[in-house]
Amino acid sequence: MYLTTDSESLQVYEALASEVRLRIIEILDRREMHIKELAAELYLSSAIVSTHVAKLQKAGLISSKMRRVNGGTYKYCSLSANYLQIKLSGSRGVARKVVEVSIPVGQYTDIQALPTCGIATTEKLIGYYDDPRYFLDPERVNAGIVWFAKGSIEYKIPNYLFQDQVVQEIEISLEIGSEAPHVNEKWPSDIGFMMNGQDLGKWTSPGDFGLTRGRLNPIWWRSDVNQYGLLKVLRINAGGTFVDGQQISDITLEDVRVEQDQWTFRLTAENSGRRRGGLTIYGRGFGNYEQDIMFRVYYE
Repeated sequence: MYLTTDSESLQVYEALASEVRLRIIEILDRREMHIKELAAELYLSSAIVSTHVAKLQKAGLISSKMRRVNGGTYKYCSLSANYLQIKLSGSRGVARKVVEVSIPVGQYTDIQALPTCGIATTEKLIGYYDDPRYFLDPERVNAGIVWFAKGSIEYKIPNYLFQDQVVQEIEISLEIGSEAPHVNEKWPSDIGFMMNGQDLGKWTSPGDFGLTRGRLNPIWWRSDVNQYGLLKVLRINAGGTFVDGQQISDITLEDVRVEQDQWTFRLTAENSGRRRGGLTIYGRGFGNYEQDIMFRVYYE
């Protein structure tokens, strides 16, 4: 969700200005719940929780749907915004121009993977666990999750800008984590990023999160395997390369040759000794964030 300091975003800020409502968001980040479950978790009445939920829903932060369960009808709530970006005043009110491209996690153009590994759609596992041959199965384009203990994966991204449009910043957001045998939340992994053959730097995933079930995972997904990752935002601009605002290298847009008609983005589970903890990429239908790999290109 993109916000400004104008009055149109005020209802979002008001919705967040409550300890109870922040707690509701924290709970729903783990999994969807109905009103009575939220009330029990918060030790509040259903009426009070319903009032807080209505304010969050009006602000567009959560969504709800009615569902029949065991003869009763319940209002189930889930997050509808995974992260917020606030554009502060002082930029003369000029909106940034942007082109967005969403790349499904299974539409990779190259992969080198070693076990433990696997690939799955929201309906089934493709092939078998720990058999890298199935990464080339034609059904991979429908995959919602890919994982491997060692290796790399590469995607091609079209550059839709015209010659008179100049790239100002590239933003890549994706849900990623480590890959451990079964699950291990203390399983650090150095995950490297590369654009057009240029090493951008790395981010260390703290572990392979599996003790809490991912809120989007299909019912058939086993509980003893990776469940969700962390949403990371990678930015490349004239000042360098950043992950969640923290600079990871001095590589700029000029270094990655953005004038090309297509770009190559590679992620690597780096072989770095104690931090070689693999890579899991979560797309739509898996993990906690309902998105694939999102590329945003800001331009003039």
